Amino acid sequence: MLKHTLIFGHRGCPQKFPENSLAGFNYGLQHHIDGIEFDVHLTKDNIPVIMHDETVDRTTNGTGEIASYTFSELRRFNLKNAEPIPSLAELLKLVAQQPVHLNLEFKTDKTNYKHIEEIVLALVKKTKLRFPIIFSSFNLTTLKNCYQIDPQQQYCWLTKDLVDNAAEFVRENNLAGLHLQHYQPTNILQRLWTIDNKEDARHLFQLGVAGLITDDFEQMHALQEQLYSSQEAI
Repeated sequence: MLKHTLIFGHRGCPQKFPENSLAGFNYGLQHHIDGIEFDVHLTKDNIPVIMHDETVDRTTNGTGEIASYTFSELRRFNLKNAEPIPSLAELLKLVAQQPVHLNLEFKTDKTNYKHIEEIVLALVKKTKLRFPIIFSSFNLTTLKNCYQIDPQQQYCWLTKDLVDNAAEFVRENNLAGLHLQHYQPTNILQRLWTIDNKEDARHLFQLGVAGLITDDFEQMHALQEQLYSSQEAI
């Protein structure tokens, strides 16, 4: 019996729209995406915004570090579809009461954004969401800070490495699970990234991992449906 694995759009729907764009997030919602994974930074005036990199160079028509701009200054730059850089508040408004899971990644592994945990958690708390947000980060200290602020939320550590004594590590650090690049045979909640290969995905679906983060959620949904249909036919 296959366990249901939630499929998360990595930075929205980068196969069809600019990554971390409202257009990509909205497309996912309209096409019944299970979950949306996205990245959060802080502007100079402490507004949470959604972008993967610490700078705007790669994905906009601007240059420079996000932390060096106020929100209004940052909005002068556009993504490749002419959208401005979205704020976290805009995404939360878009998904409010929608049947979608959110995976918010704190991008604090390279830049120290003071008080980002308090600011983001307070903003999220104001929004009526269908499911609790999954908070993740490569920076374990960020997740520990979040836990001190609100121990009721779901925190997951991102890592490329294998984790020794994973169950104990999760328990000692007050985590809900791990977001891994490689599957680990351990009895903990784990979501895998970034899974775009069908054979890798097929194996993970059969293992029943909690979540799969992918650049092509529609392809993965089709594969998942195929697996479930094949099982039902037996």
